[in-house]
Amino acid sequence: MAYENLLFDVQDHIALITLNRPHALNALNSALLRELGDVLDTIAADPTIQAVILTGAGEKAFAAGADISEMANFTAMQGREFSAAGMESITKLETIPQPTIAAINGFALGGGCEVVLACDIRLASTKAKFGQPEVNLGVTPGFGGTQRLPRLVGAGIAKELLFTGDVINATRAQEIGLVNHVYEPEELLEKAFEMARKIATKGQLAVRMSKQGVNEGLNMDLARALQYETELFGLSFSTDDQKEGMAAFLAKRPADFQGK
Repeated sequence: MAYENLLFDVQDHIALITLNRPHALNALNSALLRELGDVLDTIAADPTIQAVILTGAGEKAFAAGADISEMANFTAMQGREFSAAGMESITKLETIPQPTIAAINGFALGGGCEVVLACDIRLASTKAKFGQPEVNLGVTPGFGGTQRLPRLVGAGIAKELLFTGDVINATRAQEIGLVNHVYEPEELLEKAFEMARKIATKGQLAVRMSKQGVNEGLNMDLARALQYETELFGLSFSTDDQKEGMAAFLAKRPADFQGK
């Protein structure tokens, strides 16, 4: 399928999605968000895809935010509908079975930062900038910023960023736990592929169940979450991957996982 606002490619079981509106700093309009949801549905339904990398076209921006030119004259109902549609697409990053890696090559502001927050792992260029500056526009975040940001960096830091609209650099983002690693711009995408290829060598059912365990467990109290992990651990022993992984370990050879 051809997309107007993003690029999509799969190589060696790794999907690369590139937000592709560089003339608008990859701002998130309704069409792009709809296409993002569609491509994520395609990925979720494809068991041969083992990891997903998401980045932005051009050298300046991952995504500079939601498209203000589209939003400026919204009514309250239109704003709610825009938020709901964007929230649905962005949440798919969090819930698709495959691990997702954001390769943040520039500005990730407002909605762009919220896309980043929905990814499993975040890698940033030294040129990346992060923030939730919606208060400068007289609105709140609408794609998950008030919920995912405090869950990731803690309520105090999140409130500071949300209330001030401050923009932070990649070093500060790493300090507060917003990103996992920071790389020079020319290294960023290859480092993302390096991590994706590493993940792809592991037992894929175990990787996906681990993602499920983290995501579901964060919404439970600790006692129930630990019980949920016990159930996932037991379930993993029903897979061929478990038999192969442990046999390979005992035989001191690389495992040949088949995702079964």
